[in-house]
Amino acid sequence: MQAVLNLDIGYLGLCALSVIGAIAYGLLIGGIIRKVMARIQSRIGPPVWQPYLDVAKLFFQRTSIRHGMMFYLAPVFRTVGGIGIYLLIPIVAGMPGLAGFSFNGDVLLVIYFMFFGCLGMALGAGESGHPHAIIAVSRGLSQMSSYELPFSLALIALVAQVGTFSIGGIIEAQAGGIGNWYLFMNPLAGIAGLLSFLGMQMYSPFNIVLAPQEIPIGPPTEYNSTFLGLMMSGRAIFGVAKSALFMNLFLGGATSIPEAMIKIFVVYMWAVFVGAVFPRFRAEQSVRFFLRWPTWFGLAGIALAMLMKHLAS
Repeated sequence: MQAVLNLDIGYLGLCALSVIGAIAYGLLIGGIIRKVMARIQSRIGPPVWQPYLDVAKLFFQRTSIRHGMMFYLAPVFRTVGGIGIYLLIPIVAGMPGLAGFSFNGDVLLVIYFMFFGCLGMALGAGESGHPHAIIAVSRGLSQMSSYELPFSLALIALVAQVGTFSIGGIIEAQAGGIGNWYLFMNPLAGIAGLLSFLGMQMYSPFNIVLAPQEIPIGPPTEYNSTFLGLMMSGRAIFGVAKSALFMNLFLGGATSIPEAMIKIFVVYMWAVFVGAVFPRFRAEQSVRFFLRWPTWFGLAGIALAMLMKHLAS
């Protein structure tokens, strides 16, 4: 019994270290994004380690502002949602601390955790006291509902083709090389997933919640000190977790830490580079976009999966 307890404590410790590593990697990617965007705009930009300095500074600050309780819990919801997704997803298959708490049907729980952080932030905005908070909430929830539809359709196509709701099972079904990745085995579902991922990351043209081209409102100006630092940490691990999810579903997962880091970086930067060349949509344009081509690609992906299933039988 003592040996089992020690094993569990050791595994949980490795998981905690992997969470810290994921947050650090997400902050590094955030620093790289700042530098890349600055170069595109003919600026020098801040150093890539600036996010680390920002978070460290914020955690040592204090605030005297008072709002409702949900306002302070929103960054916690955001961070817990990101950590929950990260811990459920196998980052590196079979590696202690990075194999995740995967189980049969875990992909459904991952989808719920994706809503968890976003809904927490929406509830926090409702108690911020800002008169324009409801605008951001309505924009965010509308866009979230619209991009979840084609992503869910792409996921249904994969599940129909593989025959399991387990992320681990989906990874195992893609073993054998690039030709077995579902990005190529079912390219229609892959396209739906790629387009949906743009909305999940909320970079331009889908950054309608923060709307940086408009008046400076949103979480970065409403929060400060430890709350903003916690929110930045949650955003860092949320981006890494969502990129890792896409890697597992469509890119065959990863068998080593360097492979996982490279694939996560490539998937993450896909949304960044799209945002660098496209202006921001209005809220109704964003919703209309996801309900058109990505949704049709998702439906076509389900039809292709069923056709391939029928031909295989």
